Amino acid sequence: MSIVRVKVPATTANVGPGFDCLGIALQIYNVVTVTKEPGGPADDFVAQAADLYFQRSGKKPFEFQWKVEGDVPRSRGMGSSVTVRLGLLHGLNELSGAPLGRQKIFELCAELEGHPDNAAPAAFGGFTIARPGSLQRYRVKKALEFALVIPDFEVATPDARRALPAELPFKNAVYSAANACAIAGAFASEDYEKLRGCFADGIHQPYREPLVPFLSKVITAGEEAGALGGWLSGSGSTIACASLGKIKKVAKAMLEACGNAGARVVTTRADNHGVRISRG
Repeated sequence: MSIVRVKVPATTANVGPGFDCLGIALQIYNVVTVTKEPGGPADDFVAQAADLYFQRSGKKPFEFQWKVEGDVPRSRGMGSSVTVRLGLLHGLNELSGAPLGRQKIFELCAELEGHPDNAAPAAFGGFTIARPGSLQRYRVKKALEFALVIPDFEVATPDARRALPAELPFKNAVYSAANACAIAGAFASEDYEKLRGCFADGIHQPYREPLVPFLSKVITAGEEAGALGGWLSGSGSTIACASLGKIKKVAKAMLEACGNAGARVVTTRADNHGVRISRG
């Protein structure tokens, strides 16, 4: 019996104005175990990933069992679907003799997701800028920490997508583009102080706030406690703040401002490795 375990980091995507292109890998993980044995996936989500893998790799399909364990919550804007898809794709690839490289596996995952913003940091670690045909990656220093308020309710990605308008005011697009550029420059230069004031956007957060009604209040509380700024993680419901120090104070302020009785707060740093694979 052949077994592969794939450890995949959670992610926080969009990072405010970087809609569908910016993402950061976090030191929070799921482990996907793929075992080559009879049974086969009884899940359309898993079957879709397996079908795409065998189609693109040219390898003969085989039956397998799978399971997911870890700390990445579902439907909270932390890339849980990517952890499963990347885990499955890498597991099947290893059990097939590893015909596909990490870049190709990432591309398959992004295709399944429909956008690369979570798949890129989960695959390669660090801060990533992903667009069709191009990927940039930058390591994130330990000095930059993250506080995450995770509410006790889910936000389904399709619901978050439906909340977006068909058209945007021109000034909103320009404002968001300027902030996204500033974020990219700060991470590339490792001058994180320049992130301050850059996470606001006019593309998705104002339209998704009704789904997470305490979003602005939590971000403001984090900033007043010392954070560089905050954003809706992915499509929510998690809210993230980045900080250079004072992370416990920031986390406490965010949680108190949330008002969601079942919410919890997690502090972490960036993961700079991405997917890790082990056999047996």
